[in-house]
Amino acid sequence: MARVAFTTFAILKEPYGGAQVKGYEDLTPPVFSAAEQFDGFIARAWEIDDRPDLSNFERDWGIWGPFRAPRFYEGHGGTTLATDTRASTVSLWRDLLSVYNFVYTGLHRQALAGRQQWFLKPEWPGYAMWWVDDDHIPTWSEACERIEHLHDHGSTPTAFDFGRPFQEQGLPADPPRLMRSPMD
Repeated sequence: MARVAFTTFAILKEPYGGAQVKGYEDLTPPVFSAAEQFDGFIARAWEIDDRPDLSNFERDWGIWGPFRAPRFYEGHGGTTLATDTRASTVSLWRDLLSVYNFVYTGLHRQALAGRQQWFLKPEWPGYAMWWVDDDHIPTWSEACERIEHLHDHGSTPTAFDFGRPFQEQGLPADPPRLMRSPMD
């Protein structure tokens, strides 16, 4: 059996703490909480040392490995609290439909609506997915490699998006679709 690894990456228009990105910062904890309670969620990269005086680049991420950002971050920000402008996640999900439903419903969907206000317009994929074995924990470095692979090669079994996903056996899959309720 396999699980879906999911990484996101964006670059803020200004460093954390700035007025323009406050809305994003305010939404981040409740979005993480919503993910952790969502059906199909398994785990996410969680810093062991969350001291407020450390940037993500300086924190200990335990089994998720040292924090890294994809090459697209070069020239857009730094690695200190005062210069950090990247926003990124790594998580594990039961299947494609679980992560798709989380991304495009509820609080995360509301957060997506503000992305033009908070983030630079990307010239790179905003996320990537890949299948991992049940006993594998993806690292930050692996997440960077996968999102860079998606940028360089398009959707493949190595790294894919919702528009052209792949099954765990490497065969193309149908794109997931939300199950709409009468209230949507």
